[in-house]
Amino acid sequence: MTEYTIEFVGTGETITCSDKETILSRCLEAGIAQEYSCRVGMCLACSAEILEGEVTQPAARGLTEEEAERYALTCMARPQSDLKLERGKYPPSIEGDLAGGSCAGTPADD
Repeated sequence: MTEYTIEFVGTGETITCSDKETILSRCLEAGIAQEYSCRVGMCLACSAEILEGEVTQPAARGLTEEEAERYALTCMARPQSDLKLERGKYPPSIEGDLAGGSCAGTPADD
């Protein structure tokens, strides 16, 4: 089991996380207020932009293959190197939904 350092850019928060545990589980254990909802890789609430490093997240069904290279769903992602993440950054597939006034899978009120 290998331990990696994860830095959350702009917050001053840093955790260590093994390659066998999810980033979200370590955040919760460390008392870091990481957003989440479904915990199964679908809702994208726990999304973070990967600024440096690599993760594995084979069960992150809410991301396209291209998005999975730039974004981590912290409920599914396991580090493969030291990381710099920016929390609260969402992939383009959800950004359009947010700009329109809705959350992923929830229609906007008309």
